Amino acid sequence: MGMWELAVVLIVGLIVLGPERLPVAIRTVSRWIKTIKSMANSVKAEVNEELRVHELHSNLKKAEEQNMADLSSTVKQSVEELQKAAESVQHSYKNNTKQSGKE
Repeated sequence: MGMWELAVVLIVGLIVLGPERLPVAIRTVSRWIKTIKSMANSVKAEVNEELRVHELHSNLKKAEEQNMADLSSTVKQSVEELQKAAESVQHSYKNNTKQSGKE
């Protein structure tokens, strides 16, 4: 929105709502906008993560098809990331089972 459009919206809001209710309406609308932006950023982050996981998965399939030989550097890097992630999950799972067994 440009400067003039914002001025027109404020004047119309002032006429329709009056000077007492206009600040409350502005705060309410700004809260809605912030909520919508945060939800959009959350969805964007989730989609990016899913795309990353999908890319890693496809690279792993390529590696399996090539029997882990003659892999490109990006595929090797993806395989290493997957192995590290699998190790960290197994490590945290072992720690959780040990702790739950003690309780």
